[in-house]
Amino acid sequence: MSASPSSSAQAAREALAVRLQHLRKDAGLSGKDLSARCGWHPAKTTRIQKGDAPPSDTDIRAWCSACGADDQVDDLIATARAVDSMYLEWRRLHKDGMRKVQERRNARHEQTRVCRVYVSNVPPGFFQTPGFATALMEQITCFQGTPNDVAEAVAARIARSRFLYEGGHRYVVLMEESVLRYRTADPEAMRGQLRHLLAVMPLASVSLGIIPFTAQRTVWPLEAFYLHDDTTAVVETLTAEIKVTQPRELADYAKAFVGLQEMAVYGDTARTLIQAAIDALE
Repeated sequence: MSASPSSSAQAAREALAVRLQHLRKDAGLSGKDLSARCGWHPAKTTRIQKGDAPPSDTDIRAWCSACGADDQVDDLIATARAVDSMYLEWRRLHKDGMRKVQERRNARHEQTRVCRVYVSNVPPGFFQTPGFATALMEQITCFQGTPNDVAEAVAARIARSRFLYEGGHRYVVLMEESVLRYRTADPEAMRGQLRHLLAVMPLASVSLGIIPFTAQRTVWPLEAFYLHDDTTAVVETLTAEIKVTQPRELADYAKAFVGLQEMAVYGDTARTLIQAAIDALE
């Protein structure tokens, strides 16, 4: 796993490394001693202890065996896998196609009571129409070179929209005006997508704000992020999905969201911006 740009993921990786280091010290072993018992080069031990290299399940089993701590294996492997899930490259997530990822996201949304969303590129999945989602997912699949299961993935993504109507969920969404103007799909699909935004705006579960091009910025345009209740932020970059759980970082995303909210327009003013984007497609 490559180095994560998320300090949450890096902090968790370093905490795991410290636990392994403590096991070695408690066993009275030097780094060279442990390396010899595990049958690998001392440099590997150093990389694992610094958090530079994530240990595999096999590495953890060998480490614990060398330290006489086999009772720690299951817990450490579970911890390592949790750390690994905090930073996941899209190509890894989509190695078998996009459907399973969409289904896992649906499960996450089902458990979320309030989802605060900021997007600067495309509408969030639960707002997308089949035509728009198909165009977008075909582009992503082509770019990543991953298996094409777009039809199944679109069906799974569209199923997420049910949470707008059931289960007492609340979606507070902020969009940059650019989201309305980017020609991510053909004109017909774009018109359908923009009209759908107008259709969902009156829902009791939805608050939709648009940040105009002309807004005086107090927070610069950011990567898309989803705040699930107050427990997790999911950040989407070009290459990876990053799961943030560290309280300090969650507070930063919440603070940014408040600043972005203050720049947004709502109600009739927001509808005017959406209608203007529709008219520009005629």
